[in-house]
Amino acid sequence: MADIDSETGQEQALGAGSFYGSVEGRREQCGAIFTNLRHALPRKLPSHSHELPFFALLLEGEYGERYQRRERQFRPFTLHFRPAGIPHQDEVGPHGVRFFEIEIRPSWRQRLAACSAALDLAHDDCQGGPLLWLGMKVYREFQGTEAVDDLVVESLLAEMLAHVTRMRRENVAHPPAWLRRIIEKLTAEYSERLTLDELSREAGVHPVHLSRVFRKCLGVGIGEHVHRLRIRAACEQMLAPEISMAEISLAAGYADQSHFTRAFRRATGMTPAAFRSAGVSPATQTAPPARRQLSSTRFASSPPEHRIVARSTH
Repeated sequence: MADIDSETGQEQALGAGSFYGSVEGRREQCGAIFTNLRHALPRKLPSHSHELPFFALLLEGEYGERYQRRERQFRPFTLHFRPAGIPHQDEVGPHGVRFFEIEIRPSWRQRLAACSAALDLAHDDCQGGPLLWLGMKVYREFQGTEAVDDLVVESLLAEMLAHVTRMRRENVAHPPAWLRRIIEKLTAEYSERLTLDELSREAGVHPVHLSRVFRKCLGVGIGEHVHRLRIRAACEQMLAPEISMAEISLAAGYADQSHFTRAFRRATGMTPAAFRSAGVSPATQTAPPARRQLSSTRFASSPPEHRIVARSTH
């Protein structure tokens, strides 16, 4: 629901997708509900709970919360996680607030139960830690109108959930043997619609564990790694001026050209058209295909080597 009367003073149980305030946008994907939420005016909200566990990324304004006999104050670019069913009371600051909310459907709880993890502890990131920046990456993915890649969303959600679950946190002293298989699969099938469950079956480990170890060893998430592979392949194809941008975007695995353009700009700092214009000179356009090269060395024309590093968990 977009608006709920806060004058009753009675504790409310808010269902999936329901919040106090004005919902400016909502999408559901990969077992989660993503909501852009705004409170334009200061207000004190009644005590309430939520049907689903959720992450709340505060983007603008100040926000106070009374939760489990403790009072907390949140400023912009902080993120908190709250379990389902726990009553709390909130107060919107003097200039209103804007949130990006991520509610977690029961399907994730079931997946986490397979590795004895639980979503029953609150968690705050008010110091610019990894959970905040994972949340910011999810937020950025959903700010366009085009489709968002399932693997990107799933892998980011899995990493966020790994931070807030009571899950045993293993030290990764050496990259596991399955990691090389996953990298090879992604390199060969980056343009396909891979899923986190499919990759976890290939690795023989839980999806959340897979996502967490992948980032620790490679320094990026699974979805980010796939985007890099796609963009590198697209750069190589742009050396052939006869291939249209629409053909390149589809071959790289993007649903449409606008999605490709957004991902390309994020990775390279320029649009595909600008890259092609700057990177392919008239001389290279007339050269044999095997000899075409980018005038800049910023992008490699062959698949990157994957250096796997065991990163500390502390």
